[in-house]
Amino acid sequence: MNELRDRKHYASIYWIADVQNTQIYAVEMFVGEASPSENRGSRRIDRSLVFPNLSIATIAEALNRSKEADQSQFGQWLMSQFQG
Repeated sequence: MNELRDRKHYASIYWIADVQNTQIYAVEMFVGEASPSENRGSRRIDRSLVFPNLSIATIAEALNRSKEADQSQFGQWLMSQFQG
């Protein structure tokens, strides 16, 4: 389950929210354990590594809906996303 530990590297996850344009960018930045130069870099991710069933697209849609719907409607929609 712990994808980060299984890959034998240390990673940091950064989420960048462009609220005005309703876009979310998620990036994993990592460094391998074996040597400082091994496995360095970054990659854009489309799913949360902490919550594997949570897609970045769902977060972006939630951001957009939160601007358009009232809190009750938004809460109902968001709960339905987690219930499948």
